[in-house]
Amino acid sequence: MKQPPHRFSVAPMMDWTDRHCRFFHRQLSAKALLYTEMVTAEAILRGERERLIGFNDAEHPVALQLGGSDPSKLAEAAAIGEARGYDEINLNVGCPSDRVQEGRFGACLMAEPDLVARCFLAMSEAVDIPVTIKCRIGIDDQDSEADFQRFIDTVGEAGCGLFIVHARKAWLSGLSPKENREVPPLDYERVYRLKDSRPDLIISINGGIASLDEAERHLRHVDGVMLGRAAYQTPYILAEVDRRFFGSSEAVPTRTQALQALVAYTQAHLARGGRLNNIVRHTLGVMHGLKGARQFRRHFSENATGEGAGIEVLLAAIEMAEEAETWQRDKGFGSVQRDLGTPRTSAAALAGEAE
Repeated sequence: MKQPPHRFSVAPMMDWTDRHCRFFHRQLSAKALLYTEMVTAEAILRGERERLIGFNDAEHPVALQLGGSDPSKLAEAAAIGEARGYDEINLNVGCPSDRVQEGRFGACLMAEPDLVARCFLAMSEAVDIPVTIKCRIGIDDQDSEADFQRFIDTVGEAGCGLFIVHARKAWLSGLSPKENREVPPLDYERVYRLKDSRPDLIISINGGIASLDEAERHLRHVDGVMLGRAAYQTPYILAEVDRRFFGSSEAVPTRTQALQALVAYTQAHLARGGRLNNIVRHTLGVMHGLKGARQFRRHFSENATGEGAGIEVLLAAIEMAEEAETWQRDKGFGSVQRDLGTPRTSAAALAGEAE
């Protein structure tokens, strides 16, 4: 049976899931639904659209996540996204950062379900592709189950049939965005109860999911699972997604094959004046669990960040990956990454960006 793309997706993550990240993830999974970083409607209407929302056709299926609270601007931005070829438009009602609150969008919109319903309705009337909502289970003191149910019911009445729910509340003051991903306790059961009470809705769960085994357990209760940091920090976890969640019979790609698929893409990027690190920073965790993973990361940190770093740096890394995978196969360990925790050196560290 063909499975819907929301059965497994990779979360939109600011400063992480850019077009280069998505292209790399697509080499590992042909089926997982990928999301852009959140882009504000205002930026799309006024900014450089190719830089903001351009993407490679190889990324499909791919969804554009929008931020905003003005129904007419969101509708216009959604239409632009559809014209660009996106497969879905998603409205962010979950980001808790100060920057987002100042613009009256993100998680603070959970306090205004009627406005979210109007935004959804305007967007859905402007496009023919699906429009979805990503939200939290609550915010600040509006975190009761009744508050959450009221939000879902109000937006659902406007026609929204698919909600991606981060199973934590958000504190809009007193906690940083990073703390809001870790401090408020997870409440998966509340998301399960939502699905039980609204079987007509498609519910995907997000938040703190670290392995494919965990994802499978969640799928006993909800329709889809969205993986965030685990997919970014240990990307080879995605190599098993198509077989485990979509019934694919295709061979699992090796790390070497996924990196080799980046060569022509990277050469084109460099020819346009791009920097090597724009791309390879997203691959740092791909060797996690293999002998030589630390040397692989060090190779990029020492050679990929300088101006003028060329394709030879990537080619050398591919040789390192091939040697490591050959050693692992010769020792009879197989090639699929096991859940070994988070690597000590994060890709965000190489990128110079906070998690």
